[in-house]
Order: sequence, then structure tokens, then C-alpha cells
Amino acid sequence: MKRVLPVVLLLACSAPAFGQAVDRQGAKQLSDDLAHYIGKKPFDIGFVKISVDGDAYKLAFDFKPVTDLMAKQQAFKFDVTPYFILVKPRKDGYWEVSADVSPKGSIDFVGPEGAQHIDFSVSDNKFTGVYDPDLAAFASATGSMAGMTMTTRESKQQADVTVGAGTAAIVSTKSANGGIDFTVTEKITNFAETIKVNDPKNGLSFPAAVKAPELSVDATGKGLRTKPLLDLLAFIVATDDTAKFKADEAEFKSLLTAALPLWERIDGTYSFKDFVVESPVGKFGATQLNTAVGMDGIAKDGKINYAFKVSGLTMPQQVLPSWSVALLPTDIDLNFGGTNIDLDSMAKKTIETLDFSKDPPLPADFGKQIFADFLAKTPKATLGHSTIKNGNIEIAIEGEMTFPGKKPEASMTIDVAGYDKIVEALQTAAKTEPEAAQYFPFALAVKGFGKALPDGRLEWIINAKADGSVTVNGAMLKPADAVQDNPIMDPSDVTVPDHGSGENDDGGAGAKLKP
Repeated sequence: MKRVLPVVLLLACSAPAFGQAVDRQGAKQLSDDLAHYIGKKPFDIGFVKISVDGDAYKLAFDFKPVTDLMAKQQAFKFDVTPYFILVKPRKDGYWEVSADVSPKGSIDFVGPEGAQHIDFSVSDNKFTGVYDPDLAAFASATGSMAGMTMTTRESKQQADVTVGAGTAAIVSTKSANGGIDFTVTEKITNFAETIKVNDPKNGLSFPAAVKAPELSVDATGKGLRTKPLLDLLAFIVATDDTAKFKADEAEFKSLLTAALPLWERIDGTYSFKDFVVESPVGKFGATQLNTAVGMDGIAKDGKINYAFKVSGLTMPQQVLPSWSVALLPTDIDLNFGGTNIDLDSMAKKTIETLDFSKDPPLPADFGKQIFADFLAKTPKATLGHSTIKNGNIEIAIEGEMTFPGKKPEASMTIDVAGYDKIVEALQTAAKTEPEAAQYFPFALAVKGFGKALPDGRLEWIINAKADGSVTVNGAMLKPADAVQDNPIMDPSDVTVPDHGSGENDDGGAGAKLKP
């Protein structure tokens, strides 16, 4: 379903309302409007055909003409069953869009590992929506399917994917600062993928199976610039001549600028319920597995966030040292990303510098310049509050890294509840397990650097400076790197502390350079 809907959305969204009468003249007008965004060739070869169907327009898609054209290119072939969608103008200026299709087909192409073949089939796929020309998006839409299968074959690997019934919904509204705000929800059942790898050269030969009774997708967006993006698409489609592109450079730059920041914010989450991976070494599983990503648009102070969360994690114990089983995490929550990401300045400088009368249109060293400007704004990599849990043991981590110069600076805070249980487990295992005996002294040393908190947790605050020095809770773990290629110093530039008199006492830090 999710592979069919994007085609429906693009073509339907590209068609603005133009009148209420449904007739041949209206079909021609709709064809001209769509050609504005996808070009005339799809109509000329018969890939797209618009006709009157009762009180609606029928948009039929026949892939055979495209298949015939692509047949000349032996490296890529595909075959997809025809399908159609219906669009019906409403008195309020909206369009009703619907489709009831069950597409299936195959794709052949040559990839890095040689020839690849894909078969796919979607059954009982339905879509209904209300398109708002003012939003250039669907005000609301729903979709459903009975199931989907996909098979991939290549020289060293084959994969079979099946999913059961699924549903999807979209809602869009006008955004306060321009563009649209939207929400997308999708849920499918009985996800299953079987992978078979056979690569004798690298000694790989194994099957694996991934299963989940439920997979859901949730996404939200704010300020998506639908209309400016469609205007930009129309310009690119219409400007297929190099000379014309050069002549209309100012318009192209204006359209690019108008499309910024593309969107204000987009967030999405994939969630698997009762996720299972079966492999030759055993079964991995999680009662809940979530991956999430969120990103600002092209902003001066942009943010990007990633999250990975696992609950009820299980792993095959036979492949692990027996002493480590008690320490295996059961819940993981990792959060990382970046802040102070200035893509706005980069984008605007690129648009301003573009000159299509030159080849290349950007200076040869432009990439280095813009990257240097990007670092000068001090973007920050962040590790948000993240936890790893197992019973009474919890490890919490957070920190950040900046790039004030060519070398990074980082700070990180780690606190652990139940650290003594880790030490006790290693101490017990060390009596019979040589590997655990190696880790036990290290665990004691790490504990020695820790700071006891009032709630009984141990804390380590780690700071790494650009000069190479590393401190843990204020204690020097690693001194600064030696300065390379130092000039010969004048002895008079050095003072030696006189600890006996108390003057120039630097606490035992040693000789210092005079300011």
C-alpha cells in the first residue's frame, strides 16, 4: 500500500480544481494541468490517460508504453499491471479522489552485486481522500489493503516479505506560518521477512527470519511548503533546455528561495510489537521496538533527533559467556542528534552563488568554503538522556560534542544505579571464568573514579578538551597532547614555583610559562 499511495498523492495533488463541469473539455484541461508537473511525454506515449467516467474523471495509468521504452535499456526492465484513480470536483472547490486497485508486477535491474529481480503484489488496495487545492494537499484521506508480498532475488541473497491487512490515514491543515501541518498514521499486521544469504566467498551461508504481528508508522509535519515545492517541480519540468535554464536562472533562484525552509519540522516513528529475529545462533526478540527521527527544515538553528527504544529485549544465551547473562540489558532507550545546525546560511549562499553560465555553476572550492562556514557556527552533536536497564541495574548517559576548531571537545555524564551488582557479578564469575577475571580489575578501577550521589548512584563526569586532555570528575585521566614543533624557549620565559616560601605556588602543577 505505501508503495502505491505516493503515486496517487503526487498526481492527484498536482491537479488544481478548475471548474465543476465534468466533460471532455474538462478532461483536456485536467490533462494540461497535470502535464504542467509531469510533462507531456507521459500523455503522448499513453502512460497517462484522462477521460470522463460518469460524474468523475478517470486517470488511467498503463505501464506498457514505459516498459516498451525501457526494454531498449537491458539493465532495467519492469512490468506493472495498469490501474486507475477517480477524481471528482465538488461544489465547495475540493476534489474527491478514490482508487480501488490491486497492483502487481516485477522489476529487473543490474545492481552492484549483479542482476536483481523483484516481484511484488498488493491485494485489495483502496484509497479515498479529499484534496484541497488551497493546501495543495489532502485535507483528509484513508487507505487500506488486504495484504502485500514482495520477493527479491540476487546472486548472493534472496528475501521474501509478506504483510497482512493494513490501514493508513492522512490529515492536513493550513499552517500558521505558511504551508501545511499534517499527520500520517499507518498500521499493518503480520509483518514477516525471510532472508537467505549464500556467499561462499566470504564464508556466509545462513537463513534469518524477522517477524512482528504489528508494525505502525506515525508521522507529523509542520509548515511543509507544498505549493512552492510544486511550483519548483513545474519549473524543472518545463525547463528541459539548457539554454532556457540559463536564461531563467533568476526565476529558478527565486523559486528555490520561496520553497525554503521546505518544512519547519517533521517527526516520524516506526514501531514494531513483539519483534522477533530468528537466526542460526538463536532467537532475538523485543516486546516493543521503536525507531524515531525528527528534523527541522533548512533553518539557522536547526535540530535533528534520533531515538532507538527497545523494551523486553531477549537474546540467545548460548552464544554468550555464562557470566554475562545476568548483565544483559532488557531495556534500551538511546537518544542522540544535533543542535545549532545552520543549513539556512548554507542554502542561501549556495543559491546566491549559483551561476549557470559557468561550468561548473559553483566554484571549485565552494564545498570547502561552505563547510568551513558551517563549522564556524559551532554545530553541536548531542547525546540526550539515554538509559540501559537490567533488573536493578540502570546506566544513564548524556553528553554533547562541539567543534570549536579542527579538533572536537566533548563532555559526558554517566551515572549508574546498582554498580556494586556489576562488580559482584564479575567477582563471582572471576573465580571460574578467566575472561571475567580480566574485566574485574577494570570494573574496580572505574568505580574508583566514580562520585557517590545521595541516592546511591555513582556518577562520572567526563570532559575531553581539544588539546587532548581528559578529566573524570575533575581528576586528570589523560594530560594534554604534546605540542608539536615548538620553538626553542628562552629560559627567562619559565618560572619555577618556590613551594618552600609559598610564593608562585601552583599546587604542584610544575613549571609555568610567564604570561
